[in-house]
Amino acid sequence: MQLSFVSQPRYMLQFVGKRIIDILGAGVGILLLSPLMLAIALAISLDSKGPIFFRQERLGRGGKPFLIWKFRTMVVDAEQLLQDLEHLNESDGGILFKMKDDPRVTHVGKFLRRTSLDELPQLFNIIQGHMSLVGPRPLQLRDCTLALKEYQNAFTKRLELLPGVTGLWQISGRSEVSFDYMLHLDAIYRDHWSLWLDLRIIWQTLIVVITGKGAY
Repeated sequence: MQLSFVSQPRYMLQFVGKRIIDILGAGVGILLLSPLMLAIALAISLDSKGPIFFRQERLGRGGKPFLIWKFRTMVVDAEQLLQDLEHLNESDGGILFKMKDDPRVTHVGKFLRRTSLDELPQLFNIIQGHMSLVGPRPLQLRDCTLALKEYQNAFTKRLELLPGVTGLWQISGRSEVSFDYMLHLDAIYRDHWSLWLDLRIIWQTLIVVITGKGAY
């Protein structure tokens, strides 16, 4: 799938600018944050058994699957335990799985999730071209399957965009936002995208991360 605006020259230039910002931002981020990422890796290894990184298949632009990178914040058998916790899902509508006190989350994982530091390895996904700094968050395949059943048209349009590390969802409440409203925010981003909007979202993301609002 292609974005609806790429045929227009001014949007094409902005899209090229978006990719340049992605590569520079991710590259500088990896360089500057490498000591922090090493410290996080050490903390994870000391806190619980299992790998430092968590990799999971997600749907990217056009529905093409890719492996997303995150710091591991849960016990190693978290995905197997999910089925037993489905009845405790606290998200509005049940499309996403959210629990404020998810028993699968480790001690270090709680801190990483609250501060969004678990997302830092996605800088490598950006370098690979699977993600952008800003865009709709790539969801778990479980969530995508449920979303396509109930919101096929809106969710398919959402997949026209390159997924992002942050987006309008993250600066508008994160885990406190309903799935319906998340799709609404993604539609707004798709229809009104600009390089300036991306820069505003990045700046507001920094504020949200510092305050920890809506994260669990």
